[in-house]
Amino acid sequence: MTIRSRRETVTFRHPFRIHGVERVLPAGAYQVIADEERIDSDIVSAWRRVGTSIIVPVEGVLGSVEMLSIRAADLASAIAVDASVAND
Repeated sequence: MTIRSRRETVTFRHPFRIHGVERVLPAGAYQVIADEERIDSDIVSAWRRVGTSIIVPVEGVLGSVEMLSIRAADLASAIAVDASVAND
């Protein structure tokens, strides 16, 4: 089984919440890592997401970060909420 990690930057314009994270996160740019495993068949090769993590600042410790495991659907929801607030 082959695993790959993809990294992308997601920018929030407003403070936000993600299910599973106990605190409100400040607006800003966040690195998101998506871990995927390769699915091989006789017909096609594909990748399936098996994990999603976000790198967030550690509360009260300037310059420190932590990587938190989140669900991709919860990240998508937080992005949609942030976009809807921007349009109000």
